[in-house]
Amino acid sequence: MKRLALSLLALCAAGPLRADDPAAFTVGAFTFHRPAEWKWVEVTSPMRKAQLSVPGASAAADITFFHFGPGGGGGVKANIDRWLGQFHSAEGATKIEPRQIAGAKVTLVSTEGTFSSGMPGGPTTPMNDYALLGAIVEHPEGDVFVKMTGPAALVKETREKFLAFVTTALAAKK
Repeated sequence: MKRLALSLLALCAAGPLRADDPAAFTVGAFTFHRPAEWKWVEVTSPMRKAQLSVPGASAAADITFFHFGPGGGGGVKANIDRWLGQFHSAEGATKIEPRQIAGAKVTLVSTEGTFSSGMPGGPTTPMNDYALLGAIVEHPEGDVFVKMTGPAALVKETREKFLAFVTTALAAKK
């Protein structure tokens, strides 16, 4: 019963789900549509608004969503620095790409190397040959932070689907 209650709370934290589209969920001003093969994951932190798992051959990649409201979350640069600080990146692997996607200002962040997984300030576990692909979407109602980490090969092969996933949400702004 406790697990069911926690699962329901996790789904509610992601924002309203639509009965006509059980894969749809809202984070900030955007409605995302989870691809069928990406699985829901119980949210493991009160800061996370939703969490997905992308299955891979040897391990899964995690996609986490954050939204703190107007002016919250530390801004674009602070989050880029925090995300990249979790990696010991390979030479030349880090890319920061400001873009306009569906009329929204988006900063794409990517790197690969050794990922130090764990909560900030807590113990970490080094994960070799990992990658990060993130999108920071700026919006007056508060920026939305979407971060995928996982085995480098899986993150690379999922890149286009991840970008289409984010683009679709931005194009269908509520």
